[in-house]
Amino acid sequence: MTIVEIIRAFGRDLPVGIVITDASIERPGPTIVYANSAFGHLVGRDLNEIIGQTPRFMQGKETRRATLDAFHHALRVGERFHGFLTNYRADGTKYRAEIDCRPLSNVPGKVEGFIAFEREVVRRIGRPFETHGGRYEAVSTSNDLLGDALRGLGVFSSSEADLRPSGPKEIL
Repeated sequence: MTIVEIIRAFGRDLPVGIVITDASIERPGPTIVYANSAFGHLVGRDLNEIIGQTPRFMQGKETRRATLDAFHHALRVGERFHGFLTNYRADGTKYRAEIDCRPLSNVPGKVEGFIAFEREVVRRIGRPFETHGGRYEAVSTSNDLLGDALRGLGVFSSSEADLRPSGPKEIL
């Protein structure tokens, strides 16, 4: 069983967008090899339109170049990227996305692809929290068991300290 098959089995109904790409980060890549229905809903596209595309289709005039450069650098050196981007849906509406992208490595440690967890966020009203997304909060939350597993993996945690086990966190 491949990692894509495992993700497909467990991530299909997850309310967080999941995208798996190949390891090619130079244009025109990377190429999307898997996306779950939550991702299709987030970007306003049918999954058949997404597979084989590059995630760059979501970028637009307000997508910050500096954030894209940081994202590209993290992928190039095989590191995790966690950040926020302004993306665009198929109908042209913009949204703020929180992205947690991690390399998928084989046993010898060679990066074979990337997995990204994505969700829509909005600006918090009032004083931002010190941890997690700071000035952003998720548009929707989930308390399902798979969400607990993602929290255990530190998905959407903003620092290495957040990756250590602690009490329950409402981040999905």
